[in-house]
Amino acid sequence: MTHPADRPISVPAYPQWPELSAEEGAALKERIKSLLAEQEAVLVAHYYTDGELQALAEETGGCVADSLEMARFGAESRAKTLVVCGVRFMGETAKILNPEKRVLMPDLKSTCSLDEGCPPSEFAAFCDAHPDHTVVVYTNTSAAVKARADWVVTSSIALPIVEHLAARGEKILWAPDKHLGRYVQEKTGAEMLLWDGACVVHEGFKAHALERLRALHPDAAVLVHPESPEGVIAQADVVGSTTQLIKAVVELPHPEFIVATDTGIFWKMRQLAPNKVLLPAPAAGEGATCESCAHCPWMAMNALHNLEQVLLIGDQEIQIEPEIGARARIPIQRMLDFARERGIGHRSSD
Repeated sequence: MTHPADRPISVPAYPQWPELSAEEGAALKERIKSLLAEQEAVLVAHYYTDGELQALAEETGGCVADSLEMARFGAESRAKTLVVCGVRFMGETAKILNPEKRVLMPDLKSTCSLDEGCPPSEFAAFCDAHPDHTVVVYTNTSAAVKARADWVVTSSIALPIVEHLAARGEKILWAPDKHLGRYVQEKTGAEMLLWDGACVVHEGFKAHALERLRALHPDAAVLVHPESPEGVIAQADVVGSTTQLIKAVVELPHPEFIVATDTGIFWKMRQLAPNKVLLPAPAAGEGATCESCAHCPWMAMNALHNLEQVLLIGDQEIQIEPEIGARARIPIQRMLDFARERGIGHRSSD
């Protein structure tokens, strides 16, 4: 495993949005719907964003999905403008796949600790030091890092792609999430060098606290995203992407679920399985004042308030240098082609 230079990652405070009455909220949504229609725009929202944004995306013919389906939807949409509610790498991916379209985000500062922890120059040096390795990067990376990769993967497709590469005898250079990388390495037996990065949300889950919660809810199934630490993954009944965890809540017979991923996912889980009890996996340290703080502060930068503003002003537009975008498109398209050929990730098969 490589250890990038120590760098503090500045985690923002959770934004405080003005409270809206039911009437104000309804009026705001209607204004946004009108703006989307006027601009031939479509809303693409991640499962970790606020439930109101997810609902609005569905009501207006947009998409609520994990990052693989978001990428596919954006590439297939006929809309002239894509409004991506998520974090910046998701907007960049939409622009890479659709350079001719306008791609807006409510706030371009909504980045990601994995992206921040993998600077392109340091990553390029890592790649240069291991030229005999196939470079596989998680989608939670910048366009410049993707441009250096042979493959881009999401959590829902990482295992089959790495299995495919390992079967061909290829050695893997993996970035940036060390927990997901370790999990993939363990499951596939691939020879892998791992970048030392982590998600601030998923790394916060505590194995010892999860053990205590499981003891209180012995009939609950434990659902874990593979960006979580090894001790948390070891206790899981299901390890998977956001889409796979949602599917588990719907299909498994358990009345209760302990969920170790961003709590934004609970909106979709409750929509599809309203009778199931959902418990957030403990993410608080000893002496903390919250049971679980498992919500990405960058995802929380997406709200109805700034969604309306970006449609009115258009100032939060993703721009990518054409050369970098063209290079980054190759490994992303390679992933999408792999998924299509094997029927991975489509909603009908998830």
